Amino acid sequence: MPRAPLTVEDHVAGVRSGDRAALGRAITLVESRARRHQDLAQAMLLELLPHRGRAHRVGITGVPGVGKSTFIEALGTMLTAAGHKVAVLAVDPSSTRSGGSILGDKTRMEKLATDPNAFIRPSPSGGRLGGVNRATRETMVVCEAAGFDVILVETVGAGQNETVVAGMVDFFLVLMLAGAGDELQGIKKGVLELADMIAVNKIDNLGVQVAHQAVHQYKNAVHILQPPSPNWAVPVVTCSGLSGKGLDDLWAKVEEHWQVMSKSGERDEKRRRQRIEWMWSMVEDRLLDAVRDHPEVRDRLPTLLKGVDDGSLTVTLAATEILETFGVRAE
Repeated sequence: MPRAPLTVEDHVAGVRSGDRAALGRAITLVESRARRHQDLAQAMLLELLPHRGRAHRVGITGVPGVGKSTFIEALGTMLTAAGHKVAVLAVDPSSTRSGGSILGDKTRMEKLATDPNAFIRPSPSGGRLGGVNRATRETMVVCEAAGFDVILVETVGAGQNETVVAGMVDFFLVLMLAGAGDELQGIKKGVLELADMIAVNKIDNLGVQVAHQAVHQYKNAVHILQPPSPNWAVPVVTCSGLSGKGLDDLWAKVEEHWQVMSKSGERDEKRRRQRIEWMWSMVEDRLLDAVRDHPEVRDRLPTLLKGVDDGSLTVTLAATEILETFGVRAE
């Protein structure tokens, strides 16, 4: 005899109890794009909203080869040992095309993946940043309601990921390397402008002079940039995900930032602003889906694409015709 489908109350009770299987089912529900699942997910999220918002939300990005997975496992393990419950969410817009790297991350984070006080989850996007935005934000709500008090959001892919993640967390950490030639290797100025802290990782095999030189260079770099907050000077620290060196001091800075931002009211204001931005990103996402799925737009699209491709039609005119076919008068 088939089991009756789970109700909103079933999902809420399972999440609030901290049951990992129930947590996984709730997140799968949130990630689904099926209308019946979305209706159920939104009803569940409404019930969970009063239980969210208490966690440290920390975004983590870094240059290629910086050792993010090793760093996150070491940090997460340190935090669970100190009594925290840690959720790791990986943002990867390419996940539906390549399978993503989260499975590799789970393999590399073997200790954290089996820690009863930790939870690792990818955020599939369907190849769309808007999908990442929705799935990851709503997954954070579910994880917080399940009792996780630290949410680590890792950027797995490249491109606009950093901006997306910075727009949904309280604290944005940028991992960098030292002794690899150009000290600003592989990272854009725009990413450094988002940073609440820069951590020079993999310092175990570096000389003291090399590490100090890297810190000095990064401090000079952030000094000429607009800080993310008038109440916070962006620190540059050193650490090692391999040995754990410096991780306690690094986390102390995260907690100090939490206290400063809470006292000034910036944290609550930032979260309020993020929710408004999230709303508009959802509007854009849903509108794009509606335009693409419109039957008349689908009928006209091959002709418009051919015109853009062969140069007989400008991109602006093609976009205008798509919008007007959908029913939006382009000014």
